[in-house]
Amino acid sequence: MGALPVADLVVLGDHLARRYRPGIGRKNVGKPPLATIAELEAVVNLGRWQGVERLRKALKFIREDSWSPQETLTRLTMLQGGLPEPQLNIDLFDRNGHFLACVDMAYPEYKVVVEYHGEQHELRYADDIERVERLRAAGWIVVQVTKELARRPRALVARIAKELRARGWDGRP
Repeated sequence: MGALPVADLVVLGDHLARRYRPGIGRKNVGKPPLATIAELEAVVNLGRWQGVERLRKALKFIREDSWSPQETLTRLTMLQGGLPEPQLNIDLFDRNGHFLACVDMAYPEYKVVVEYHGEQHELRYADDIERVERLRAAGWIVVQVTKELARRPRALVARIAKELRARGWDGRP
């Protein structure tokens, strides 16, 4: 696997290390990850693998809470563009404690959400619109990422950075 690009290694690592945490409406709660990040690190450190430097670099970006390859790739684009690391797949509540949504990525301190809308979202289009409207009504800015926007990394980063700055981000990752 060391011959793969770093981004592909991170996608694979995120899949292997995904934890199934408790949350509203989540499936498979408590299911163990296929491998922990510590286990992945131990394997990489076993010896001289082809592409070991790529493997080590990828390890730095593997997270336990990414739920899809496109979420991972979007997060990597954001980080490479100088944005701060977002929280992944967290439940958000309004000020009265009512559940709003579980979101792909969020900056709670700025009330900015980043949602990747893949083609599977066509089947739940109306539900997604209602989720976004609940979040906006509660004061969250929602940046929606599609395959088209993901193909333009500078535009993606600029859109998110603009919203973060509007909420007080000082521009430091």
